[in-house]
Amino acid sequence: MIISVSNLSKYYQVHQKEPGFGGAIRSLFARKYYDAKAVEDISFSIDEGELVGFIGPNGAGKTTTLKCLSGLLYPTSGEVKVLGFTPFERKNQFLKQIALVMGQKNQLWWDLPAQESFLLNKEIYEISDERFKKTLSELTELLDVSDILKVQVRKLSLGQRMKCELIAALLHSPKVLFLDEPTIGLDVVMQQKLREFIQDYNQKFHSTIILTSHYMKDVEQLCKRIIVIDRGKILYDGSLEDIVRKYAKHKYITVELEKKIDRDTLAKLGEIKEYDFPKVTFAVARDQSNKIAAKILEDFPVADLNIEEVNIEEVIRDVFSSKNGKV
Repeated sequence: MIISVSNLSKYYQVHQKEPGFGGAIRSLFARKYYDAKAVEDISFSIDEGELVGFIGPNGAGKTTTLKCLSGLLYPTSGEVKVLGFTPFERKNQFLKQIALVMGQKNQLWWDLPAQESFLLNKEIYEISDERFKKTLSELTELLDVSDILKVQVRKLSLGQRMKCELIAALLHSPKVLFLDEPTIGLDVVMQQKLREFIQDYNQKFHSTIILTSHYMKDVEQLCKRIIVIDRGKILYDGSLEDIVRKYAKHKYITVELEKKIDRDTLAKLGEIKEYDFPKVTFAVARDQSNKIAAKILEDFPVADLNIEEVNIEEVIRDVFSSKNGKV
């Protein structure tokens, strides 16, 4: 077991100020505080080589959890172990085996070429010349950035900078990688390239990765297992396939008709989500999808037919809106 989290909680004491000038004066003499529960009594474990999606809305506790796991925050209570170390002790042996990449934070020197920051990291992590050259060559090839290493970071596009940020974080070949919104703000082409890189890196180096993202495409493509967190509590921990099966009670059948059919006739087969001839999309019960598809093919002139799962965003939205707050 690479990561073990047991009953982790992280609370912040927040000053509660009354509005107006009078409230400001009163707060000078009698301040009111309340505990903001960023993370509340969560537990999970992750094995070596797993790539786990850690998802939830803004303020759910994702980044706070990653900061506790990387040692940037001291937990209010509970126990955290990563690679056998207690993260907040910040031992050199521990820090040399992990990396935290935050999509909105910059670790590269802004006015210097990326390769200068790479050389600095080489010295910080005490990487040998041979290992540094080998690792840099592999990462540069995987990310296809050999032509921009000598360009000042401030002159790079966001996508190019994120690639260099990943290289800087991976030069010391960390065993555990925490990725906090690595594709945020990138265009769809660059998002896909970074997803492919993360997937390749995980498979090639058997690294353990926790990924947070608001882009469900990241989670769908990369993660077999997901942890869903909301308001500091874990709602679900398991396979992506299982949560889709549990919450997606229906599938979509999209049909392309060869001739126009009356809407009322089609509505007898299932709920019509879209009807724009020649295309019709039905929402049907999961266990009836094959049967209904066969009936459509038998009874109507069909040019094409496709059965699809519910979009993962829709599934996660249902999880967050579940009445009892548990999956």
